[in-house]
Amino acid sequence: MTPITEVEGRRLSLSNLDKVLYPATGTTKGEVLHYYAATVAGAILPHLRDRPVSFLRYPDGPGGQLFFTKNPPPGTPDWVHTTPVPRSEDQAARQVMVQDLASLMWAANLVVEFHTPQWRADAPETADRMVFDLDPGSPATVVQCCAVALWLRERLAADGLFAYGKTSGSKGLHLLVPLEPTPSAEVSAHAKRLAVEAESALPELALHRMKRALRPGKVFVDFSQNSASKTTATPYTLRARTEPTVSAPVTWDEIEGCRNPEDLVFRADGMAARLERYGDLLGPLLDPDRARPLPAGPA
Repeated sequence: MTPITEVEGRRLSLSNLDKVLYPATGTTKGEVLHYYAATVAGAILPHLRDRPVSFLRYPDGPGGQLFFTKNPPPGTPDWVHTTPVPRSEDQAARQVMVQDLASLMWAANLVVEFHTPQWRADAPETADRMVFDLDPGSPATVVQCCAVALWLRERLAADGLFAYGKTSGSKGLHLLVPLEPTPSAEVSAHAKRLAVEAESALPELALHRMKRALRPGKVFVDFSQNSASKTTATPYTLRARTEPTVSAPVTWDEIEGCRNPEDLVFRADGMAARLERYGDLLGPLLDPDRARPLPAGPA
């Protein structure tokens, strides 16, 4: 019998709670739901709120079928908020918004990664942040990503911009920069310029092109997620990896001190202690006083 629980006045059916989703650690679906409800709800919800959410679903764990969806899944309750989103192929498209704990638990019960764009639903294609996805090509690791991140932090600071880091929850590192609202196309163009600059300044380390033949041993500075149509793993989401790794905010001291890839691997069972110690390290992304205008680009 499927358990029924009530969350903020909403009745939810929570299924297969004993199912092992992460065989490497024995982590069950019930433990995943507990992670979202009891450990990170207060931290992740502000980063989800008012943004259309895309889901990477992995209902049988990371070793099973994975599929990406932007449309509200079949059976979405009518109390889950949805919002219209611009899509060239479907002007009537809608996506889910996770606005509260009940919606978070409904979505988590589907077994998903949460992915969000750099803009809010009330201002489609107008970014309030810039993102760099630093993706290492083997044998490079997150250690090399940290070196590129430190260069980007200084370069962004020269423009009066603040940068904050989080792990991707996979191999790399994400840098996020709060901005005054700016058209996504302008943010994408500026991010590309900085990626090109990074490659010029760090030719043995950084790369702004995705071409596979160029990737080994270098860090791809992926600026493409600034496109209005793209998304980035939401802070605190679990990832569909062998273990329940988290896209976890990190301090600049941790980035500077990273000497081994394992230094920046964070799992679900360690997040409560990190939140107790640091609070939400990405809280400044939600503070309008930290947002700065994007510097004017070339004509």
